[in-house]
Amino acid sequence: MIARPRICLYYDGAGYDAYILMYWRRGVFLAVICVLTAGGIQPANAEAAAPAPLTAAQIVDQMQRHNQARADGLKRVKSIRHYAAEYRGFSKVIDAKMEVEYHFDASTGKSFRIVTQSGSKMLCDKVLKRAVESEREAWQEKAATGLTAANYSFRLVGSENLSGRPAYLLEVKPLVASKFLYKGKIWVDAAEFAVMKMEVEPAKNPSFWIARSRILQTYAKTGDFWLPERNRSETKVRVGGAAVFTIDFGTYQIESNAAH
Repeated sequence: MIARPRICLYYDGAGYDAYILMYWRRGVFLAVICVLTAGGIQPANAEAAAPAPLTAAQIVDQMQRHNQARADGLKRVKSIRHYAAEYRGFSKVIDAKMEVEYHFDASTGKSFRIVTQSGSKMLCDKVLKRAVESEREAWQEKAATGLTAANYSFRLVGSENLSGRPAYLLEVKPLVASKFLYKGKIWVDAAEFAVMKMEVEPAKNPSFWIARSRILQTYAKTGDFWLPERNRSETKVRVGGAAVFTIDFGTYQIESNAAH
């Protein structure tokens, strides 16, 4: 649990920005990492079809079945990700960027290698690198953060078309008010039961200094699989200022098992 910080009044501009950013990165990236691990990588093989009249429970069951198919079928993934962070507050702007080589191996999990970094050293060290480290750590706890009936309740709201594909629109709420889970809306492909889009916020505010956080994540189909495409997190700081964190997941190289 993140303790509420003491309110200090003697910070200068740069120092106060650093103070706020410390709590911003602690709060926001816990939620962002949960979205990365919860959405998963969904297999996609069927042709698009009109939404069948399914219940929320049936949709979630199909999602979990496809997740298992992904675990069985996906062998390795590689991409070059682009991370960026920007903080605006107290008449100043600081930003940073990082290029990261990402590897997934079904037998060993996720690994990351920083290729380049630029901009604010504080943001690179305290925000971007921490985001990379947190995703690696969260991979070990994916059962507790997964988008499953064990962690969330689901309510079918309706259906929409995303990029010409029919999708179920579900409202999700965590069963426990944890900073590691989120609440909001998800769009699930009606033919392939893959998560296509998420608009969520942390289920529990992880810091007194965070007034509001909104996370948007989209997925795109690569070969036979749906993979994360882009993540954008916008955070409003209670005493002023705003922060934006993005991940462009890049172009994937995929190796699947021959039996898939």
